[in-house]
Amino acid sequence: QVQLVESGGGLVQPGGSLRLSCVSSGRFFNRYTMGWYRQAPGKAGELVATMTSDGTKQYSDSVRGRFTISRDDAKNTMYLEMNNLKPEDTADYYCQGVILGKDYWGQGTQVTVSS
Repeated sequence: QVQLVESGGGLVQPGGSLRLSCVSSGRFFNRYTMGWYRQAPGKAGELVATMTSDGTKQYSDSVRGRFTISRDDAKNTMYLEMNNLKPEDTADYYCQGVILGKDYWGQGTQVTVSS
């Protein structure tokens, strides 16, 4: 059973930065496509960033240029560096791992951007 655990959320002022982490307990982490998904109250969910096992990255238009996804396969960990945060980035952020058609999710970490 794969477990994903996010951390790093919190309260930050507009223009600030946060780094989210997602640690996997499963094997073969380096073969997973990993992603960050966010859900804000009253809004549709959004896949904000993904990174394949070969290092290909994709971002949603809303975060491109501000967020950076990365991974350290030796540590079974994925990161989301979030800069120039805006109030509209406020959401619960979830880590997703996909391999062989199966996906796994973390429990989420809350990010609040407010002055």
